[in-house]
Amino acid sequence: MRRFHRTVIAGLLSSAAATALCGQQTPPPIALTLKRTLELALQNSKDIKIARIQASVADRAAMISKADFLPNLYVGSGAGYTYGIPEAPGGRAPSIFNVTYTEQVFNLPLRGAAKEQQEQAKAQKILLEDMRSAVIAGTATAYLELAKVRHSLELLRKENDSAEKILGVTQERAGEGLELPMEVTRAQLTKAQVAQRVLQLESRQEELETYLRDQLGLGPEQQFELAADELPGAAEQEGANLVALAMENNTDIRLAQSDVRAKEFRYRGEKGGRLPTVELVSVYSLLAKFNNYDQFFQTFQRNNLNAGVQVQMPIFSARTKAAVGLADVNLQVAKATLENKKSQVSADVKKKTRRLREMDAAKEVARLQLQLAQQSVSALQSQFEEGKTNLRDVERARLEESDRWMAYLDATFQRQQAQVELLRTAGQIDKVME
Repeated sequence: MRRFHRTVIAGLLSSAAATALCGQQTPPPIALTLKRTLELALQNSKDIKIARIQASVADRAAMISKADFLPNLYVGSGAGYTYGIPEAPGGRAPSIFNVTYTEQVFNLPLRGAAKEQQEQAKAQKILLEDMRSAVIAGTATAYLELAKVRHSLELLRKENDSAEKILGVTQERAGEGLELPMEVTRAQLTKAQVAQRVLQLESRQEELETYLRDQLGLGPEQQFELAADELPGAAEQEGANLVALAMENNTDIRLAQSDVRAKEFRYRGEKGGRLPTVELVSVYSLLAKFNNYDQFFQTFQRNNLNAGVQVQMPIFSARTKAAVGLADVNLQVAKATLENKKSQVSADVKKKTRRLREMDAAKEVARLQLQLAQQSVSALQSQFEEGKTNLRDVERARLEESDRWMAYLDATFQRQQAQVELLRTAGQIDKVME
């Protein structure tokens, strides 16, 4: 009976363990298109989240500089013991309770600094857009490369089968004295090279899958299938107007333009330092008799209110002259930087356009080489069926075809990568998502 109980309990434990293991099974793979992959990356990218926070910080900083031109109301107390004439630090009279109101009405240096800060906040939003473009470009490139790597691995596994057959035939012929030992070594080398390339591609595949899981917010064990490995047609059809588009949309140029605007605001503001400043001020104070006001002043009034406009007229200000000179120099530097960026971006777009044409030519060469290798395999297969050639020659042709396939895949990916880089430089990376 005890043995029966132990058997039943062991069976129940085994069933429970099996159920637990079933509950921990790896989730089924999900199918990802390029567009869906980019959408998930934009939703889950940590870099975009950080850039968004930085843009929010810049907005808050701009609000601080703008606050001087908004109503500011303060309440407080300056109560304290006095001996002699009643006064407190800062020149104000000791008071039980006080209310202060300030608001800048006309102050060009402060206004210029506030507008400069606001323009810098806008520049941070441009950096947010740039991070978004970087995520799209990086994710699209990783997606396309992973598709290429997975396809190449399939070809290499077929190559491994062909290398096995070649090695078997060569060893058999060597055993019959029909081949030199060198041919066996050559066949072994071919097989070892295929195995090495498989390991290299498997490592790269793991790196790309890890990167994409992190970008897309997927679990570490989540598998996924790639539904396509081509850029959309809209991304393939950009014409010769890319330089003009880059002048309007390139991030570096937009940042340089924003910097010029910010420096112009600061320069105009500092020049306005020669004009008067106007500020609304109002102070209410509740005074106490224990501060001996009645001993030093003819009359004592408990409630006191002062309100009006404070105007300051600069007669001579060495600081204003120096600030204007510094702002002018900074503005000239910003303008020179903008022109330099335009020249660099124009040259970069032309360079990447030429590289794209070169990649087109390389892809066409790889396509024709692949076509020739396929035709060679077809011809040798027909000869083999007629008994005019041997299996080893056929498998060698298959190895050559597989190599040409991988060369074509590499050329296609290089072309796609060049296209993505060109679109990003021209500020047209969103075309990849169409």
